[in-house]
Amino acid sequence: MDASLHLLIDRVRAAAADATPLCLQGGGTKCFYGEPPQGQVLDVRGHAGVVSYEPTELVVTVRAGTLLADLEAQLAEQGQCLPFEPPHFAPGATVGGMVASGLSGPARATVGSVRDYVLGLQMLNGRGQVLSFGGQVMKNVAGYDVSRLMAGSLGVLGLITEVSLKVLPQAPAEATLVFALPQDQALTQLHRWGGQPLPLNASCWVEEAGQPRLYLRLRGAVAAVEAACTRLLAEVPGQRLDAAAVATDWAACRDQTLPFFEATAHPGACLWRLSLPPTAPVLALPWPTLVEWQGGQRWLWAPASEAEPLRLAAREVGGSASLFRANNQDLTRVEGRFDALSPPLMRIHRQLKAEFDPAGLFNPGRLYPAL
Repeated sequence: MDASLHLLIDRVRAAAADATPLCLQGGGTKCFYGEPPQGQVLDVRGHAGVVSYEPTELVVTVRAGTLLADLEAQLAEQGQCLPFEPPHFAPGATVGGMVASGLSGPARATVGSVRDYVLGLQMLNGRGQVLSFGGQVMKNVAGYDVSRLMAGSLGVLGLITEVSLKVLPQAPAEATLVFALPQDQALTQLHRWGGQPLPLNASCWVEEAGQPRLYLRLRGAVAAVEAACTRLLAEVPGQRLDAAAVATDWAACRDQTLPFFEATAHPGACLWRLSLPPTAPVLALPWPTLVEWQGGQRWLWAPASEAEPLRLAAREVGGSASLFRANNQDLTRVEGRFDALSPPLMRIHRQLKAEFDPAGLFNPGRLYPAL
């Protein structure tokens, strides 16, 4: 067993003995996400490194404290990638934080989420025991898939120490098109194109200087991408952008450094994330909006006091709304950063918490105040 893992075990067991809450943390790049962190910081960055990597098998096993940028660089050397484009938000993002947050980038709607690429993982429970789930192949367990359950859990169930991920080859070709379409027309086109055999990969609709823009990224075989560009530009007037130049813009979309996400441009507002069915219509909401995932993810800058109208609007179309970045607002009228769970689902969450972390050591209240 690795010495760095022994140190983590000792810290967890000592915290269990003293009933000391722990704030699990890597690079701290996602501390803004979820409820405010509580407890003594347990830094996992000392437990880092690639355990095994088989490019021909498209599988990598890596320790949780490994820098996400380092992993992506090693994969790129072999012409491979994490296709769900996990956001970094800032330098220092780790693999453990990537899985615990469960956040995916612009390509999520077409390639899947973080959870879809987790094959297995190792974790420490609240007793300081090392548990392993899954493996290094897609189908290897019966019953609950605990390894994927950890994706998006924000560390409330346990400390991820090691994870095995499926990776994919980088696409041979890529192109980005831009169209001047209002949001309703952009969604209509995305839904129509999504039902056709086109190499769609990512989309982003936003207003720039008062002008609506739909950015559409294509990825795939060279012939498929070229044919799709010709076809789409013939159907809807638009422009093809330089792929190398626009790559930084897609990275900025992933990491929320586009001008839309600049908090100082939206005084008195918080950043809300609406997770909706892609076919949901344009919502009658008056706040600045950016749309990703072919309509499935919509970002809005709105006051914290508008939590209930926002969540009601999302629920009416079968979705949910969460407060993503608080932006130093008064949150007294916001009951939880995430939309409330139904009583049966909350009961399941509590039962899982009690099983994995009976003393409530890990990230107390980070996912929901009651956990």
